[in-house]
Amino acid sequence: MPDFRDLFSLSGQTVLITGGAGGIGRAIANGVAQFGAGTIVIADRDFPAAREVALQLASDGYKAEAVLVDVTDAASVRLMVEETTRASGRIDTLVNCAGVNLRKMAVELSEEEYDRILDVNLKGTFLCCQAAGRVMLRLGRGKIINLGSVSSVLGHPHHAPYAASKGGVALLTKALAVEWARSGITVNAICPAYIQTGLTAGYLAQADHMQKIVRTIPMGRLGTPEDVVGAVVYLASKASDFVTGALLFVDGGRTAD
Repeated sequence: MPDFRDLFSLSGQTVLITGGAGGIGRAIANGVAQFGAGTIVIADRDFPAAREVALQLASDGYKAEAVLVDVTDAASVRLMVEETTRASGRIDTLVNCAGVNLRKMAVELSEEEYDRILDVNLKGTFLCCQAAGRVMLRLGRGKIINLGSVSSVLGHPHHAPYAASKGGVALLTKALAVEWARSGITVNAICPAYIQTGLTAGYLAQADHMQKIVRTIPMGRLGTPEDVVGAVVYLASKASDFVTGALLFVDGGRTAD
């Protein structure tokens, strides 16, 4: 009889998390640590915050490092990958969690605002996949997990560049999954609904925004960073070895309604 007890183990893995100092990134870092990851690399443009997360993990007995990165800059991304692989020579799992949003009427968006959102969310995801992918292709294995959104497939007002970027992430995920399918690399995306983090707190605090959003979610609540952790563990573990190019919606039924 096959032994399935270690199916979700991440024992010994080197896991690189971009945007690792954010609310979702922090939860993911703690989750993969508790499932056995050997080294967790917290990469963020806010280095003090990344170091805080790494120190917290270290104080709990896990091996963690902080790395400064600007995901929109190819040289910075290459340096992040070099620093991650310096000790072990590998990246087992990459989680692309870095992202930004600006809720604004389409006719009021500046070109600079549009470019910034596309640069971080889509170009940044590609650059990180590309740099980590080179390492994984050399090793013949690896897991890439991108953060999409329900906006990858649904249109929402005041989200034009964000939806464009996350729609791009969805198709980028599928394209890379097919390109690398025979190279031992899986590429999948997690697509959450609204998650309660510092990034969304200001918007949710305005007028009746939270109530309006909750009414669109069949489960009747917003998501939490912890809701995303199980999906990451699944996609980073051998439990998902035959899963690639998938969009896993963690959305309380938002896209089912």
